[in-house]
Amino acid sequence: MSKLWKTLLFLIVAAAASAGLYAWTRNDKDANGLKHVEVTTGTIVEKAVAVGQIQPRQKFQVKSKISGIVRRTMVEVGDTVRAGDPLFEIGPDPTPLERTEVDRRVESAEASYRRAESDYRRATELTRQGVLPKSDVEQKREAYELARVALQKARQDRELVQKGNLSSTAGTESIIRAPAAGTVLTRLVNPGDPIVPLTSYQPGTEMATIADMSDLIFKGTVDEIDVGKLSVGMEARIKVGALPTDVVTGKVARIAPQAQQKEGATLFDVEIELTPGQTITLRAGYSANADVIIREKKNVLVVPERLVAFEDGGKKTTVELPATSPKAEPKKVEIKTGVSDGLNIEVVQGLRKGDKIVERPPKEIS
Repeated sequence: MSKLWKTLLFLIVAAAASAGLYAWTRNDKDANGLKHVEVTTGTIVEKAVAVGQIQPRQKFQVKSKISGIVRRTMVEVGDTVRAGDPLFEIGPDPTPLERTEVDRRVESAEASYRRAESDYRRATELTRQGVLPKSDVEQKREAYELARVALQKARQDRELVQKGNLSSTAGTESIIRAPAAGTVLTRLVNPGDPIVPLTSYQPGTEMATIADMSDLIFKGTVDEIDVGKLSVGMEARIKVGALPTDVVTGKVARIAPQAQQKEGATLFDVEIELTPGQTITLRAGYSANADVIIREKKNVLVVPERLVAFEDGGKKTTVELPATSPKAEPKKVEIKTGVSDGLNIEVVQGLRKGDKIVERPPKEIS
């Protein structure tokens, strides 16, 4: 092929490409350089976003009623336990003051018992001689029995402090058992750690946490702007940060009646029950966002909400249609809108599928 023919072929291809580019540009822009956007069909979902975590519905803290030192641990994190299974063994570690106090209480109880026993025997002898009435003997006998019970209790208290258990109970008091069935989420103590008991005036040492991992829920917060749109029973789609390709479904189970203030925002607690039977493996503490579906419409006309002008305080909505001639301005037409998801908005009346509307360039800030 001669050089002339090659040059001619190149010019023909370049002209065809230019014509195609011009035609494509004309489809997207008019003579004034304004871009056109086509009206399409799609799905509009109005939703409220809740931010939170996947958590067990019930979570139990394991604490001890006696003080001491951890002798043994029978479980590890992740173990499954049943109610009553042994978790820890506690060995007593009384202070010198505690030892002295229990010894003094035993000595005092023994003295009271000996005195009551002596009084009872003397009253019995005097009654036999006819000096005291039988009613006095009954009073002395009652005092004697109470003193005997008090001495027994003092001795048991000393045994508990010194040994950590009663010899008559085979050491059951020193074994901490699971309060309910579930999975061990945390174990916070190891052999040798000191234990502070749970009493009415102190919370005690938290030794472990147990939860039923077969009953998980979503716990999160929603902003006050959206909480008025929510109601119990609404469907939710939960996106877990650790599982970006999976979607967990559920329904709103609880909405807090009172707000909480957090970092300057007013938030309401919400709980979402997960749909049973899902095969996705979830773990306690997964961060997640829940989209609570307020309204959803499928196969409706949609346009970008940024192209819709709201006038008269939102009473009137308009869009601009392309100009019919190069010198004409775009034509403003009124439309009726429906549901919005913040990006796209439903067109109820005023446009048809395939229509094109004008997108003006953003205004420059000088």
